[in-house]
Amino acid sequence: MDDCIFCRIATGKLASDIVYEDNDVIAFTDINPEAPTHLLVVPRRHIASLNTAEPADAELLGKAMLTAASLAKQRGLDGPGYRIVANTGKEAGQTVDHIHFHLLGGRFMSWPPG
Repeated sequence: MDDCIFCRIATGKLASDIVYEDNDVIAFTDINPEAPTHLLVVPRRHIASLNTAEPADAELLGKAMLTAASLAKQRGLDGPGYRIVANTGKEAGQTVDHIHFHLLGGRFMSWPPG
């Protein structure tokens, strides 16, 4: 989808600070970080949100979550902790209609969020 910013990043049409990529998933730094570590983990295949995800997407979404966990471990966040967030819908703060997971760490996270 040429109008989707994350699809454009995933295909190399738009530059980003990419920290990980494979055939299925790409991860890059968030341009407006909310924590010392703030990465976006994005499936390359366009899925608008969790609301539109289907059972056939389970393996890809699981891979994205495991990629986020691996990136957290690489950054030493697995000991102190980290947060993974998937905003779904405008009221939840989803601003890009392409499913993505925020990996946040490096500071204390309060609860409830937002």
